[in-house]
Amino acid sequence: MSGKTHVSKGRALRSRKAGLPPGALVPVGEPKTARLGITLIEYGAEEIVERGFDTITEALAYQPRLPTLWLNVYGLPDAESMSALGRRFQLHPLVLEDILNTDQRPKVDDYGDTLYLVARFFDYDRDSMSVSSDQVSIVLGKNFVLTFQERPTGSFDPVRERLRQARGQIRRLAADYLAYTLLDALVDRYFLVLEQIGERTELLEDELMHRATPTVLRTLHQLKRETLTLRRAVWPLREVVATLARGEGGFFRPETLPYLRDVYDHMVHVIESLEAIRDLIAGMLDIYLSSVSNRVNQEVRMLTVIALIFMPATMVSGIFGMNFRVMPLLENPVGFYLALGLMAAIATTLGIAFWRRRWLVD
Repeated sequence: MSGKTHVSKGRALRSRKAGLPPGALVPVGEPKTARLGITLIEYGAEEIVERGFDTITEALAYQPRLPTLWLNVYGLPDAESMSALGRRFQLHPLVLEDILNTDQRPKVDDYGDTLYLVARFFDYDRDSMSVSSDQVSIVLGKNFVLTFQERPTGSFDPVRERLRQARGQIRRLAADYLAYTLLDALVDRYFLVLEQIGERTELLEDELMHRATPTVLRTLHQLKRETLTLRRAVWPLREVVATLARGEGGFFRPETLPYLRDVYDHMVHVIESLEAIRDLIAGMLDIYLSSVSNRVNQEVRMLTVIALIFMPATMVSGIFGMNFRVMPLLENPVGFYLALGLMAAIATTLGIAFWRRRWLVD
């Protein structure tokens, strides 16, 4: 080995911020898409307009004319583009810094004119049984919503479709209702991931009841690790939603707050489901250890039975193997067969005794 320590790109980039002033725009984390994707939706009660842009500069040059604006960005913009975006929407420098840091824990920050919320999307890969996450940042202003995602996930496609079809109240209400809808879509994603993990856990439980193997143990530890990753994102998000549901800061109108309380109820359900899965995995680990211990006990018992059956034979052969000139049956022509018969009789008697005690069948 060369002796060099491997440092991930995310950590290396984080170290570059050491000594820089607060609000320094330094991207932290590995880019998950090579090209920026920028979409803009402006809408009112009777009309909706969708546009796509290649650069932040091009998007900022567009002059919207409808009441509500939703700008979505895939990927991490460069520092110059983020600065221009911040000037256009009057964003606090710390908001821009947090958007470029893709290693944030879920939180909500009130900056007076804007509300900044960060959460995480999760995907579950059935083949590798691993959970991957992407950060999503939501900025809510008076008549606009900005969303920043690390890569296209399709998680907000149902919201776009609702805007296009004018289903429900989304087109008639303001930007705060759009922010709620995006948050609700994000929370719904957790249910999908938990259902997939729950199905895999139930299948693994059936496999464990059939036979406890090292492969099952490795899978259990992997599932435990993935649920821990989910837990680290879900619990802080619960507090975020609780803060929003209280209506602090006045960013959400009174008619939107009941919907946020509904999202909070969903978060409670998500946490309960997650904790149930974690308890099930912990119970399965106990079952695995008990199964292994029971199997070892059975093998030790079988070896003990075999040793006890052959121990008298060893004793008899040891007695007749002692170096004495005069011994019973030593000169008898059938002495050898008598000794074998004695050994067999004792072994058979012990075998029957162990069989009746069910030491040989359980």
